[in-house]
Amino acid sequence: MIMNMKRYQMTTLAFQKVKKIWQKQFRWSKNRLQIRKFWYELLQKGVTELRDVGNVPDVYSQNMLLENENKNLKKELKHYKQAADKAREDLLKTQKVRDFHRMHHKRTVQEKNKLINDLKGLKLHYASYEPTIRVLHEKHHTLLKQKMLTSLERDRAVGQIYGLQETLKHMEIGHSSHAPEIRVAPNCEKENAPEGPTQKGLREAREQNKRKTKMKVNKKDSEFPTDMQPNPNLSLCKENICPAKFDYKLNNILRLHKLPVSCIVVHPHKDILVSCGEDRVWKVVGLPRGNVLLTGLGHTDWLSDCCFHPSGNKLATASGDTTVKLWDLFKGSCISTFEGHTHAVWSCTWHSCGDFVASSSLDTTSKIWDVNSERCRYTLYGHTDSVNSIEFFPYSNILLTGSADKTLSVWDARTGKCEQSLYGHMHSINDATFTPRGHVIASCDACGVTKLWDFRKLSPIVSIDVGPSPGNEVNFNSSGRVLAQASGNGVIHLLDLKSGQIHKLMGHESEAHTVVFSHDGETLFSGGSDGTVRMWS
Repeated sequence: MIMNMKRYQMTTLAFQKVKKIWQKQFRWSKNRLQIRKFWYELLQKGVTELRDVGNVPDVYSQNMLLENENKNLKKELKHYKQAADKAREDLLKTQKVRDFHRMHHKRTVQEKNKLINDLKGLKLHYASYEPTIRVLHEKHHTLLKQKMLTSLERDRAVGQIYGLQETLKHMEIGHSSHAPEIRVAPNCEKENAPEGPTQKGLREAREQNKRKTKMKVNKKDSEFPTDMQPNPNLSLCKENICPAKFDYKLNNILRLHKLPVSCIVVHPHKDILVSCGEDRVWKVVGLPRGNVLLTGLGHTDWLSDCCFHPSGNKLATASGDTTVKLWDLFKGSCISTFEGHTHAVWSCTWHSCGDFVASSSLDTTSKIWDVNSERCRYTLYGHTDSVNSIEFFPYSNILLTGSADKTLSVWDARTGKCEQSLYGHMHSINDATFTPRGHVIASCDACGVTKLWDFRKLSPIVSIDVGPSPGNEVNFNSSGRVLAQASGNGVIHLLDLKSGQIHKLMGHESEAHTVVFSHDGETLFSGGSDGTVRMWS
């Protein structure tokens, strides 16, 4: 009972305290405006001072802030709902596109597998035809070779017939003018008379003498022609001279050799060319298709140069094995080997009469070889370094050599003596050549300098520097107006001798070693260190 009374009293006291606090708060909220007014009056009278007591909590302002925040959050929620709805629509569209592409991918895979199966079937079908194609290709190659050899044999036969006709004419003329008239008695029959031992011995001795004489004539040295045929290029009119062309474009690439191409020459009468390489092989190539008609093997070291016989039936090749070989293009075999140089042979050239071949070598000498007697007629001494180039003046007995001693020399092939030397290059001369008319010499050296010389005055005309890459070879076109130079940087430079402009042909991936024009000037051939021959037209 006492405890319950105590609890009641404590509860009553607590209720009274709460009631007092509530009354005070109610009076405060009711008289808030009066207090503010009183507070400002005290401030104006100076009774109290304004001190920084911090932020006074205001429930109303906090409620307003919370309401504003709530409104902002509702706006953001609405925005996010819209974004979510849009993302849901995009997702549905993407899923539809994905399903479409998946179906398309499955269809593409099925088509691919079908194409792979068809391709395998076509490969098997093609493999059944490949042996037949190979046989047909070999037959085609053999027929082309036979065609070329037959044409060469025909040209040889025509030449022999022409020579026999001329011989018969001379014999008839000589017989009619010098042979005495022999009259035989009607009763004399010497043909049927028996031959005695004396007459038999005389006849055998006469025949043996004829055979010895014939053998001596066959092994007799050839004579240098005294009455040379005039240069036909001098009589050509301007209408017959091929026009100058500079806009050559790469037309075809022939991969003929495994090692660098060292020389290209064009046949004097037919649409074929010969290329020599450092793989010890020379090849006869038909134009314009570029099919190989004949392959020559025989040298034991790299080939450096080659040249056609004036008739086109024979080929001369120079090699690093110190020899010069002559080849019969009809048989495709070597008919002569000239040995005498002590170092590599760099260049070779035919005389226009076809009886002599000249060669130049690393041993600082040049040699003139007699084709008929198969011996060296002259050795040309005078250069002090490697003789890199040699060429006969067109339809004459004059030789031109270019050497690493920086000089050009002019020689008389009949005597083997140097007639004149040309000075002007500052570096090793790699090549030198005549124009078809023979009045201008072009030479190039190891630093890309090309010089033109007046052969009649034996004096320099102009010097063109396209270096610093070396100039490996120079050649004129048939008109003599355009000069092509094969450069060490793979560029073919075309010099217009009339205007002096230089045109460049870019196409070789590596060094260009040789360059030559076709007879009509419409096509240009160049060989590079990658073993390819490039056709420009």
